[in-house]
Amino acid sequence: MKIKDHQISETIAFVKDQLKAAEGGHDWFHTQRVLNNAMLIAKGETVDFFVVQLGALLHDIADSKFHNGDETIGPKVAREFLMHLNVDIAIIEHVIKIIENISFKGGNEPQKFKSLELDVIQDADRLDALGAIGIARTFNYGGFKNRALFDPEIEPNLKMTKEEYKASNDPTINHFYEKLLLLKDKMNTHTGRQIAEKRHQFMEAFLDQFYAEWDGTK
Repeated sequence: MKIKDHQISETIAFVKDQLKAAEGGHDWFHTQRVLNNAMLIAKGETVDFFVVQLGALLHDIADSKFHNGDETIGPKVAREFLMHLNVDIAIIEHVIKIIENISFKGGNEPQKFKSLELDVIQDADRLDALGAIGIARTFNYGGFKNRALFDPEIEPNLKMTKEEYKASNDPTINHFYEKLLLLKDKMNTHTGRQIAEKRHQFMEAFLDQFYAEWDGTK
């Protein structure tokens, strides 16, 4: 087995173990979907496939929302693991920058690092927040946080700071407007945009049906 293939296999095993007790929307299966999305998108881009694989696998290794908002744990865990695998230091630094910059963070936080590999993985991660899977994940997390489904008197806040976004406990439906419906226009790649458009339309149809059922008109 080639060294890189072995390192990917070891990373998959590590991530599966680390996320075995994770919330359903941020578990190994989410990571697996992001990896699959990333490899699909990467076929149309000039990128380092090894960096894309490692970045996709480790992007949520210690999501700050499950660690009291601490954004340093994920990069630290990833760095220690990749050093243990003897991954080239330049690749490790690239993967760490991807982990530090992939998050939505309210949509108003300037991204401090850019690379084609980050573009691919960011699109892959965002695609998993769209469509049928995105809807399922959103309500799963809302239930996990004991949030209301919807409250007509609480309007979405589209101008939240990163801190406000992370601290928000608004109804789950608000999240569609505060993040999910914004993602289509934030895609970096051609393939990402194509897939996002279809999933975006599915979510809009879902919301139309949701409000009709809420009001008892359908």
